[in-house]
Amino acid sequence: MGVFCTRCGTGLPAGARFCSSCGATIAAPYAAARPLVRPIIGRQVAGVCIGLSQAYGWDLSLIRVLAVLGLIFSGGAVAVAYIACWVGIPEEFPAMPGNMPGAVPGPVAGPFSPPPPNA
Repeated sequence: MGVFCTRCGTGLPAGARFCSSCGATIAAPYAAARPLVRPIIGRQVAGVCIGLSQAYGWDLSLIRVLAVLGLIFSGGAVAVAYIACWVGIPEEFPAMPGNMPGAVPGPVAGPFSPPPPNA
């Protein structure tokens, strides 16, 4: 999908923020975000901060710093909210190796596979 300036109609590259012809600001096209889940990989405690970061496109370091400052200075309100998010946000469903794109269907020989029949 091409990006066009809303003011002058000039075609622009996909990552453009300003029109090269008239200098107008280009509105970012809508991008579908990830669902709000607690990922398994990359978490520090329960995955709440990284889940919020990935779902809403926020900076992970900033969220973690704000969470720690909130835990220190909020009198426990942020701790209650963090625990509520820990319980309420579902954990990411791990992908099974057989469901990966390009996986080979059928049995795979392994160390505990029965020997092939003699033919």
